[in-house]
Amino acid sequence: MLSSPDFVRTHTRLAPVPFVPELVLHQADEPIELWERTEEGGVQQPPPFWAFAWAGGQALARHVLDRPALVGGRSVLDLATGSGLVAIAAARAGAGPVAANDIDPLSVAAAAVNAAANGVAVDPVEADLLDTEDGYALADVILAGDVFYSRTMAARFLPFLRRAAARGALVLVGDPGRAYLPTEALTRCATYDVPVPAELETVTVRHTTVWQLR
Repeated sequence: MLSSPDFVRTHTRLAPVPFVPELVLHQADEPIELWERTEEGGVQQPPPFWAFAWAGGQALARHVLDRPALVGGRSVLDLATGSGLVAIAAARAGAGPVAANDIDPLSVAAAAVNAAANGVAVDPVEADLLDTEDGYALADVILAGDVFYSRTMAARFLPFLRRAAARGALVLVGDPGRAYLPTEALTRCATYDVPVPAELETVTVRHTTVWQLR
């Protein structure tokens, strides 16, 4: 059986990110086939979110790269990092240290592989940090792309993000209008029209907003 980094490399191709072409990611062409491959050992796996550049993450990465003063010289936590794109963008913009956090081991492996491909230092963290208040959870900047896609996940992420904002962290969220986005708690920072894979989003462009949690 392939190791997690080898699995990522074997089942994806290294290509520029559509909305952030100065960065590259190991990306898959077909989500269902890849998901089936992750479960060949008979163990149920989460969807391979790590193999695609999602709209919220692309917008957040673009926003950070275009405004490096937001993260430069500051510690950053990229929650539910997926491919590691947002963490990589923060590191490229001068942040440090940068943690790419996810509970999926393949995501953490992808973040490490992708960081190396972009020549930046990112600390991959496989853990559930949402109920913690120390270590990586106390970063100066919290970045969260596409985390409000279900009621259950919104209920878990929002309290953590509120606590971070209350202690003075800058909390930025990238979101293309997911159903459970708590807009009443957010201030709009910027909007982008982000290219996305039609097989994932049913459209080729998502109008996506970067928000700051108040």
